[in-house]
Amino acid sequence: MNTKKHTLVLGGNGKTGSRIAQRLTQLGWPVRIGSRSGSPAFDWEDQRSWMPALEGMEALYISFYPDLAMPGAVNDIRALTDLAVQSGVQHVVLLSGRGEKEAQDCEQIVMQCGIPWTVVRASWFSQNFSESYLLDPVLAGHVALPAGNVGEPFIDTDDIADVAVTALTQPGHTNQLYEVTGPRLLTFAEAIAIIAKATGRPIQFEHIPIEAYTATLREYQLPEDLVSLITYLFTEVLDGRNTYVTGDVERVLGRPARDFADYAQQTAASGAWAVPA
Repeated sequence: MNTKKHTLVLGGNGKTGSRIAQRLTQLGWPVRIGSRSGSPAFDWEDQRSWMPALEGMEALYISFYPDLAMPGAVNDIRALTDLAVQSGVQHVVLLSGRGEKEAQDCEQIVMQCGIPWTVVRASWFSQNFSESYLLDPVLAGHVALPAGNVGEPFIDTDDIADVAVTALTQPGHTNQLYEVTGPRLLTFAEAIAIIAKATGRPIQFEHIPIEAYTATLREYQLPEDLVSLITYLFTEVLDGRNTYVTGDVERVLGRPARDFADYAQQTAASGAWAVPA
């Protein structure tokens, strides 16, 4: 029987971290939420907060905000893993990015830090359409993105959480890299059509040039580093390099990855896409 490790979940209020923290808590594992509002607080921009958050922790889930492709992420991951080793952490699980060189540089740091590790490599989340920046366009009935006819195996964050929790709580997953995807490729236009069918209302998808999209982001006064990140994700990561599916979700969980249509139907039923009359 496994000893239940005290686990620090970074990004514990985010899309994957909140689900992981909830699952670990339900399993009776002692969990500390790593966030600015946590106790003690954890702030990626203040390294002085890192060691107090790590104190007494035996396992660590790393979700880097906003993305491992951001400048400075490699240095931050190196500094954090050094502190994790010093504080006695026994297992690190890193949420990484598919097709991102910078993310893979961070993976190497974790793999070489000297303690057992697991890497969960993912890309576009299904929940971006319901819990993130694509929610408002979906509600407005018009989604304009610089995403063309490139297939993406959208991954459900519940699957990511289940894989991460399994890696944290079950034997046999240390020093393993899992590249998690949904079960099929969909273009953004096809994903929007599935959401429209699930909601029972028309939602238009429009392909726009990246220049027009970034101009819109700047009009909304999005920070320039985030504009650069989004440009990178749509022009490089969504260039076809990730147009394949893997069986890693089923390999870890013993069940298939959740299909996007199932996500859309459940999300529509929850009222997340309900538009006030």
